[in-house]
Amino acid sequence: MINWSIILGIAKTHLLTKMKSTVTATLGVTFGIGAYITLVSFMTGLNTMLDDLVLNQTPHIHLYNEIRPSDDQPITLNNDFQNVFNVVHSIKPKLSQTKIHNALPILSYLKKQPNVDGATPQLRAQIFYLSGSMELGGNLVGVDIMEEVRLSNLQDNIVEGSPEDLKNSANGILLGAGLAEKMSLSTGDRVQISTVSGTVFPLKIVGIYQSGIAEVDNVQSFANLKTVQRILGEAENYVTDINIKLVDITKAQSMANLLQNQFDVKAMGINEANAQFETGSNIRNLITYAVSITLLIVAGFGIYNILNMLIYEKMKDIAILKATGFSGTDVQLIFMGQAMIIGIVGGVLGLLIGFSLSKIIDQTPFETDALPTITTYPVNYDPAYYIIGIVFALLSTFIAGYLPSLRAKNIDPVKIIRGT
Repeated sequence: MINWSIILGIAKTHLLTKMKSTVTATLGVTFGIGAYITLVSFMTGLNTMLDDLVLNQTPHIHLYNEIRPSDDQPITLNNDFQNVFNVVHSIKPKLSQTKIHNALPILSYLKKQPNVDGATPQLRAQIFYLSGSMELGGNLVGVDIMEEVRLSNLQDNIVEGSPEDLKNSANGILLGAGLAEKMSLSTGDRVQISTVSGTVFPLKIVGIYQSGIAEVDNVQSFANLKTVQRILGEAENYVTDINIKLVDITKAQSMANLLQNQFDVKAMGINEANAQFETGSNIRNLITYAVSITLLIVAGFGIYNILNMLIYEKMKDIAILKATGFSGTDVQLIFMGQAMIIGIVGGVLGLLIGFSLSKIIDQTPFETDALPTITTYPVNYDPAYYIIGIVFALLSTFIAGYLPSLRAKNIDPVKIIRGT
């Protein structure tokens, strides 16, 4: 029967008598785990921030009328050319309206679907911003502002004013930060906008919007849906886009295909809209995990080398243990115990160091004009990373200790005592 108190006592004595080697091995685990926790927490936090920056501004499903060439050209409709090879150059898109047909019934239908968290109508208008002699081209998006705030991170990007200010203003505009800077405008000022037909409307700036994407902030602003409909001279059912947020985002593409066939509109799922960005995000995460795992493996090799040297130095002690009645299994368990003690102590210290460094990073100021809502570096405190860290610490020390302990188990004490 194995006497664990004696085995662990001998393992502890060996570790304390070789304090320098013990500390070196423990620090190898500590800094390996600490570096892993710090790196993976910071990098995944940063990746999440970058993902949210783009994905939060992309609906799960976007319905709109796509401008494209007609599938049936006049030559294909002529019976005289049915059985010949036809080549048509410079095909022009067909004349089609940007308005979604039966938009209000579609919205009513979508809101009744169990997987739909919300659906908001939008009206996008090509306009010119006028300020003195300055004229800038851009977009004015008519929205149901309170529903947009509920379904997206729009409120987080309002750096001046509030959604309620826009809701309560019949002639208000939420101006893009890039536009406000270029035209030297601020909240409370008035800006004139001109439609493509030349009609000019004055609007009061009730807030400044900054998404963090300069290409958007330099051209895009928001107003109430009814305000944009009135500017364009259109009826209340005139809607060019419908944005849908789902309960289960994984069903976005299948539902987009269904809606496209059902309502004869272009339905773009979030995966299709952000295919390139998703690829880049996956590569960043792959690099993060690859570097993190490499740190843990390097720490494991360090433990293996130190335990190998420790067994080499303890050859006579092993011979004495076997000569006094300890079996090869007992000797193996002694060195395995040393490895696991190093793993537990080093792993726990590594978690504490990793958490402390993560807190320091989390509290480090990070201010940029492009991201006004971000004040410190992003850090991800997912408990899964800490569980992975301690499990890998124990696993790596177990493997690193098993091979040298197997060697110790098979040592012949007679040969060591004789000096051969």
